Amino acid sequence: MPHATGNPVRRAGRLLRTSLFAQVLLALLLGVLVGRLWPQAGTSLQPLGDGFVRLIKAVISPLVFCVVVAGITKAGDLKSFGRIGVKALIWFEVATSVALVVGLLAGNVFAPGAGMHVDPASLDKSAVDAKTGGGKLPSAAQFILEALPNSAVGAFAENALLQVLVLACLVGAALLHLGQRRVPQLLPLIEQAQDVVFTIVGYLMKLAPLAVFGATAHLVGQYGLGAMATYGKLILVCYGVALAFLVLLGLALKAVTGLSLWKFVRYTREELLLALGTGSSETVMPRMMQKLRAAGCRDDAVGLVLPTGYSFNLDGASIYLSIGTLFIAQAVGVHLSPGQQITVVLVLMLTSKGMAGVPGSAFLALSATASALGVIPAAAVALLLGVDRIMDSMRVATNLLGNCVAVFAVSRWEGALDRVTAKKVLAGEVPSAPAPQPETPPAAQPETAPAGREEESGGTRVAPGEK
Repeated sequence: MPHATGNPVRRAGRLLRTSLFAQVLLALLLGVLVGRLWPQAGTSLQPLGDGFVRLIKAVISPLVFCVVVAGITKAGDLKSFGRIGVKALIWFEVATSVALVVGLLAGNVFAPGAGMHVDPASLDKSAVDAKTGGGKLPSAAQFILEALPNSAVGAFAENALLQVLVLACLVGAALLHLGQRRVPQLLPLIEQAQDVVFTIVGYLMKLAPLAVFGATAHLVGQYGLGAMATYGKLILVCYGVALAFLVLLGLALKAVTGLSLWKFVRYTREELLLALGTGSSETVMPRMMQKLRAAGCRDDAVGLVLPTGYSFNLDGASIYLSIGTLFIAQAVGVHLSPGQQITVVLVLMLTSKGMAGVPGSAFLALSATASALGVIPAAAVALLLGVDRIMDSMRVATNLLGNCVAVFAVSRWEGALDRVTAKKVLAGEVPSAPAPQPETPPAAQPETAPAGREEESGGTRVAPGEK
C-alpha cells in the first residue's frame, strides 16, 4: 500500500521538477491564493515579476539583432527579406482590422455598458492622466521617424526593437554585399553570440515560476476579485470575442498552412502560461523565436515577422479598444451612429500602431478616439481604470498567438516554411523543447544543425553554411 500511494506523489514531484508548465501553473495558483488571503503581502511581491521582465528585456534586442542578421545572410537574398516584410505588414493590417470590426460588432450586440447611467461629471480625468504619465501617442510621421536609429548603441540601450531591426537589416545587407571571403569570421561570431543569448534565456526561464507568483499575487492583492462582479459583462464580452477571434485565426492558419492552432497552443503552453502570469508577451519572445524556428519557420521570417508584430499586430489590444470605446459611450448614454463607429475603426487603426512601449497606451488611444468623435466626454475613459489590468491576459494571449500565426502564414506565403517538420513538431513526433544549453554532438557523428535552424533548398534540408 505505501508503494501504491507513493507512486502518484513521486510522479507529481518529478513533474514539478521537470515541467516548467507545472511549475508556472502552481505558481499562478499560489499567487491567487496569497493575493486573496493576504492582499497587503501580495501587493508587495510586485518586484518579483518586474525584475524578471527586466532581465528578459535585457536580452531581447541582442537576440533579435543576431537572428535577423543570421537570417538575412543565410537566405542570401535581400529582396526575399523585403518581400517578407511587405507581406507581414499586409497580414498585420488585415488581422487588426478584422479584430477591430469583430470587437465593434460584439459591442453593439451585447452592449456591455448599457444601463450604467454614469454621470461624466462624477468621473476624475486626473486619474487617467496619472495612469498615462501625461504622455501621448506618436503621430504617424513621428512613429516612422522614431523607428530609425540615431545611435547604434542607443537602439540597444533603449530596447527599441524597430530601431534594432533597421540596424540588423543594414548589417545583414552589408554582410551579403561583402561575402564570406571578405568577412569570414563575422557571421560565425554572430551565430555564437546568438547561442550565448539563448543559453542565458534558458537560465532566466528557471526564474519564471517565481515571477508568475509575484505578478499574480500583486494583481489579486491590489485589485481583488470585486472588479469581476462590477465589470463582469465587459470582461465576458472581451474574453468571448478574443476566443472567437482566435477561432478565426485558427481557421486562417489551417487554410494557409494546413497547421492546427490548437496543436500550436499545446506546443507553446509553457510560454503562453508565463505570458499570462506576468501580463507581458515580451517575456516569452526569445522562447517563441526558438520554438518557431524548431517548428520549421526559416530564421529570416521569424526574426523579422515576430518582433515587428509586437508593434504592428496588436490584435488583442484592437479588440479591447473597440469594445472599450462602445462601453464608455454606452455607460454615459451616448449613441454612436454607424458613421461614427466607422470613424472609431479608422482612428484605432492608426493609433494602435503606435501603442507598443508607451505607458498607459490603451487609455491614450481611447482618449484620442473620444476626442476624434467629439461626443464622448474625455473623463469617461476613467471608467476602464478598474478593469484594465484584468484585460491584460486577454490582450497578451491574443497578441502573442496572432503574431505567431502571422509568422507561419507569412513563412508559407514566402516559401520559408518546412510544413513536414512543422506538422511533426506540433504533433509531438519530434522533440522540440529547446534545451537551456546546446549539447555537443558525439565525435563519431557528423555535426548537424538544429531542426529550427535548417533551411530549405530545392526540397532538401541544408544546414547553415553549406552550399
